[in-house]
This record gives sequence, C-alpha cells and structure tokens, in this order.
Amino acid sequence: MYEREAKSMVEKVNKSFKVLLVTGPRQVGKTTLLLNLKPKNMEYITLDDEVLRNQAISDPKLFLEEHPAPLLIDEVQYAPNLFSYIKINVDKENKNGMYWLTGSQQFHLMKNASESLAGRVGIINLNSFTYSEINKTINKNLFDPLNIKSAPQINTDELFKIIFKGGMPELYKNKNIDRNLYFQAYLDTYITRDVRELAQIGNVEAFKKFIVSIASRTGEQLNYSALALDAGISVPTAKSWLSILIISGLVYLLEPYMSSEIKRLTHIPKIIFMDTGLAAFLTGWESAKELQLSSEAGHYLETFIISEIIKSYNAKGLKPNISYYRDKEKNEIDLIIYKNNTLYPFEIKKTASPNTGMISNFKMLEKSNKKIGPGGIICCYDKLMHLDKKNMIIPISSVINSLK
Repeated sequence: MYEREAKSMVEKVNKSFKVLLVTGPRQVGKTTLLLNLKPKNMEYITLDDEVLRNQAISDPKLFLEEHPAPLLIDEVQYAPNLFSYIKINVDKENKNGMYWLTGSQQFHLMKNASESLAGRVGIINLNSFTYSEINKTINKNLFDPLNIKSAPQINTDELFKIIFKGGMPELYKNKNIDRNLYFQAYLDTYITRDVRELAQIGNVEAFKKFIVSIASRTGEQLNYSALALDAGISVPTAKSWLSILIISGLVYLLEPYMSSEIKRLTHIPKIIFMDTGLAAFLTGWESAKELQLSSEAGHYLETFIISEIIKSYNAKGLKPNISYYRDKEKNEIDLIIYKNNTLYPFEIKKTASPNTGMISNFKMLEKSNKKIGPGGIICCYDKLMHLDKKNMIIPISSVINSLK
C-alpha cells in the first residue's frame, strides 16, 4: 500500500471542518485515499452510479435523507446542487467531519463549494504520486531553502525511469498494466468525460493535438500563437482550451517574477505539465533512456522537480509561492521561492559538474527591494555541499526524497 503525503492533512481537516473536499485530476487516488481513512460508520456513495446520480440531481434533499451523515460522496461534481442541502444539514449539527467529498473538476467544483459551504469546508488538492510516495519515504516537511538536508542518493537512470513513467497510482499498484494502453485510455476518458462537461469541444482531434502541443512545451514559456498553429485553432480557442487543462489539474502555469524595480522583465508564464509520464506519452517518447539522452531532458527534469514541490505543497493544503526569472535579455533563473520577504533562487540542471557560472544570473535579483537568501544548483551531483559562501550544490534527492 502506498501512503499519501495528504493523509495528515485529511485528518487535520476532518477535525477542523464539517465538510472535507478532495479535488484533483482523474485517477490520482482521491477515492482510495479517503476510503482508507474514513470512519467505519461512514457510508460510501459514488455518483458514477447513474441511479444515485439522477436522484442526487433531481431530489438532493431526499438523497441526503436516505444517506445520512457521516457520508462520503465520490464524484460530487455531477450533482453540484447537493452543496446547498449539505450546508443546511451541517448548520443543524455542531459536528466536524460530517461529509467527505471528492471531485475531478477543480475550478467549478471549488467555486460552488466555496460559495455554498464558506467556513464549513476544508479543501485539499491531490495530485499524482510524488517520488517520496512511490519510494515509500513520505516527506513530512516541505523543501526549505534554509534547512536543506542530505538524503539517500537517487541514481540518474532510476530518476528518469520515474520521470518517464510518471506518478499515476494505477501504474504502481497494477504491475501488469501496459503504460501506453493506460495513458491512451486515460486520455480518451479525460476527453469524453471531463472536457465535454467543462466546455463544448467540437473538434476532438484538434483538442488532442493541442494537449500534445502543451506537453511538448513543458518547461518552456507559454506561446499561444504557436499552440494555436500546432492544433489548427484560433488563439482565443487556445486560451480557452489551456484554461481547461489548468482547471483539470493537468497543467500548472509557473508565473514570472515581477518587480517594479527591475525593468524589462518577461510577463509570460512557463508551462509545467503536472505528470511527466503523461507528458512523455503524449510527445511520443518510447523509453526512459531515450528521454534521458535527449535535448528535452533538461525541460523534463525541471518540470519534474517543480511539479514535485507543487504536489507537496498541495498535499499540505498550502499554495506554493514560487516563480521564475526571465528578462528581455534572456537572463533566466529556473526557480525562485519567496518567503518572509526573501527571495531564494535556484537553478535546475541535468549535470553532475555544477559550477559558479551557472548561478551568475542570481545577481539580477539584487535590483529588487527584497532580501536575497541562499539558493543553489539542484542537480545530479551526489553530495550536498557549498558552491560558494552563500549558495549550495543540492542533489535532486535533497529536494524530492527528504528523510522522515
């Protein structure tokens, strides 16, 4: 069994709120997580069941009367009118943990829940497995620039096998499953179910081309014109379709660092495809080794590390305050973590030979009015050590495989 980083957050929310809502992309383990943690007296209902779904939609009051709290409702997005009746029920009781809910469409689901259940619901955003979950060495602490620790080294070949495979739980629980067949079925299900409910996609093949185009640009700056050209659609349509991928939790936009003191900064976000395995499948990579030796390996490594940080923050109910730096002269810093009015800059490199020249762009941040904290190079070197007086050489293991 694979333990999830979000387990402690589920327990915390359950003690603090009357309603718990777990959202995220399809098949990332939302239901499994809650079924493993739910109290014995909590009934489980899935709205994938058409009969139950129709009742929840047509007569939500009767539905909740026939299935009293404590109740776990799976795929609650199919009956959003349940929220107002759940509110009525929880307001009658002074109990926490009355309703546990899961749903796959984050924006609309969270908007409905936040409006109807304000002050009554705790929301957790779940993603596919992190490396530590796969490796069964659960991270209990977030990556902290002021407290970086050594961790068991990760072989680069093994790391790229994980990057290539991705973090979808079914790929690890079912040892006999075919990766390509799984991702093809996932893509078909995603389009036929979630996408058609979020927007009217008239041209399914164009949408598939669009997803492939997004995946092929992970780790790169967003360019709507190029995406539109690849899929044969208009720029407004490209913007609309990208919003669907973001709402679904498949894509994250890493925002650029902005400062009024630093001129000529880019305003363009960077694409982060949240599951590198799905991205590798969409873009046609046939093996981990081919990906590792390709010119795209650096983008996939960067995507993987940033997505790992985002996943860990999400599992703890927090929003990561991260960005990247790029100016009109193409000076770039891969990752900036901002906390306590301090900027912590990092480069992410697929190298085992880091040097001080790789952090030369850190000086660009000195023009801001923020304090510049220690940073470093996250790379394939095998020891945690100083690069200079302020910055560190940081093995990838120290970011994604922290000790308990």
